[in-house]
Amino acid sequence: MRKSLLAVCSIAILLSCLAFAQDSQSSQSMPGMDMSKHDMSNAPAKGTGDAGSADGETGAHVMRSMENHHMDMGPHMKMTTLRDPKPGDKERAQKVVEAARGVAEKYKDYQTALNDGFQIFLPNVPQRIYHFTNYKYAFDAAFSFDPDHPTSLLYEKHGDDYKLVGVMYTAPKRFTEADLDQRIPLSIAQWHEHVNLCMPPEGRKQEALLPNAKFGLRGSISTKEECEANGGTFRPLIFNWMVHLYPLEKNGADVWAVDRGHDHGHGD
Repeated sequence: MRKSLLAVCSIAILLSCLAFAQDSQSSQSMPGMDMSKHDMSNAPAKGTGDAGSADGETGAHVMRSMENHHMDMGPHMKMTTLRDPKPGDKERAQKVVEAARGVAEKYKDYQTALNDGFQIFLPNVPQRIYHFTNYKYAFDAAFSFDPDHPTSLLYEKHGDDYKLVGVMYTAPKRFTEADLDQRIPLSIAQWHEHVNLCMPPEGRKQEALLPNAKFGLRGSISTKEECEANGGTFRPLIFNWMVHLYPLEKNGADVWAVDRGHDHGHGD
């Protein structure tokens, strides 16, 4: 159980770092996780994490809540609207798929990914999907979209080897749906954000993991007023825009699956 929670905390901190990298040049910091107020010179080294910090605890509960649940999380999930197709959408999306497929072929051998600057996030902690993240690409994604440069490569671990199953692209939380549509047509892909999180009061963190919880991303509380009335801490937005792509799949629906990423590659 301890290892499982550590893994969840670690992935959460990874995504926090990506969010900071992407919005570090924005005048609008991430609500509820405003990294601009922290002295980053004292931040934990990549791969270590600080589960004791407020943001670390928030991220841990976010990831734990998401771990085995469908992407449709009601008031706690914000997804882009699936639009009607426009002329050229299919072709634009296919170019992204082809680029991602080339990335997947290039990095089937995880050692190649390591040699090209991707870093395994907590390789010694058991996880269902390991994020190999390129922090330069994460930063670059705040300003431009290059499908040849995904923020993270997604691998399953099999013994001492890693099998690439997908890629993850990110975008700044300040982006509108029109901005995201310019990157990948919203008639094909659905980006997502995690929103309206109410963290439990100090000393009651485990309540977010209980069945029929009030707190957390599975909780019934989804407004600031109700959260504060119950002694919680409200986070209107967690992390930035993300989209998962599984370029080695044959079926288009599987390539752009919106729920597979939240079950970490194992389906519902």
